[in-house]
Amino acid sequence: MKAIRLPQADRSLRAYIPSDGATAFVQPSAPIRSRVAFAAAHVVRDPLGPASGEGAVDWDATLAFREHLWGYGLGVAEAMDTAQRGMGLDYAATRVLVDRACAAAQASADAQGAGGRIACGAGTDQLPPGPADLEAIVDAYEEQCAHVEACGGQVVLMASRQLAAAARGPDDYATVFERVLARRERPVIVHWLGPMFDPALEGYWGSRDLDAATDACLDLLTRHAAKIDGIKLSLLDDRREVRLRRRLPAGVRMYTGDDFHYPELILGDGEATSDALLGIFDAIAPAASAALQALDAGDEARFREVLAPTVPLSRKLFEAPTFHYKTGIVFLAYLNGFQDHFRMLGGLESARGIVHLAEVFVLADAAGLLRDPELASERMRLLLRLAGIEA
Repeated sequence: MKAIRLPQADRSLRAYIPSDGATAFVQPSAPIRSRVAFAAAHVVRDPLGPASGEGAVDWDATLAFREHLWGYGLGVAEAMDTAQRGMGLDYAATRVLVDRACAAAQASADAQGAGGRIACGAGTDQLPPGPADLEAIVDAYEEQCAHVEACGGQVVLMASRQLAAAARGPDDYATVFERVLARRERPVIVHWLGPMFDPALEGYWGSRDLDAATDACLDLLTRHAAKIDGIKLSLLDDRREVRLRRRLPAGVRMYTGDDFHYPELILGDGEATSDALLGIFDAIAPAASAALQALDAGDEARFREVLAPTVPLSRKLFEAPTFHYKTGIVFLAYLNGFQDHFRMLGGLESARGIVHLAEVFVLADAAGLLRDPELASERMRLLLRLAGIEA
């Protein structure tokens, strides 16, 4: 393999020789049993389409990527933060995404006899930005939840910017969510997204004190456990996740959303384990699947071995400002041939610099996650040339 000159943080160029081939991760022959695992999936921009709406998305490439995730035995968490909800994907396109992805999930399940699991984010982003009346927030949640259920998806009750702006305290959260949960046909996943992913969600659950916020969240989960499948916790705080996990009511799952500490949280502490709903699983689906297959076989050492080299990659992708992790996710999809271009909704391909992307390239290679190193290197060189670097 020919060396490629990659830019460093000190502005120097370093010759790097990519590996000869990706790790041979095998797709599962049966459903994964040890944990429930969702990959929060990105959307592929149509580079020739309009700036927003249904025409902004390349639907063929977007749905083909979901088939890739299902092929590795992972569920798809659709229309979530990773799909640029609130950062480029408007609600008009979101509705179409839910329609098409749920139909594809059903077709995948019919064809395979298994797989095709899908959960879809339901929020309040059809409302104008800023605070809204609580009644309007309930109605917005209900509109989106009903749509997801009508399409056959499981509801992920997303964190609401409008509720965060309007709520005067924990009681307002309880009022909204109790009304929304009362109308649900099947248990939902509640999503607590931290401000590192969306600064507008600072003080969620009615308090900037995380202990008080945790108590308010747990109170809702406990009083409405029959309506709740689990909580996705995205605070990048493994100790808080473990503490909350130990206090959950029976039957309510902890879905880790911690893209820094996922291996140990999924593996568990001898007392309890976490399931997974992770943005990083979009980028590392083959490795995530191999690790979970090892866990199915009772091979914890292999589980750790497979996921260990993915952690530095994930920490790089999700480094501050964390909400720009999506850029690295889409960049890896481009390197791996899942899309023909490196363009994103809202122009967010420019949210990370060339040095960051070069580091992502090296870390993905080290984790065995470049499917075709020749193609990935060629595409990396194209990007470098655009940045004025002859690689």
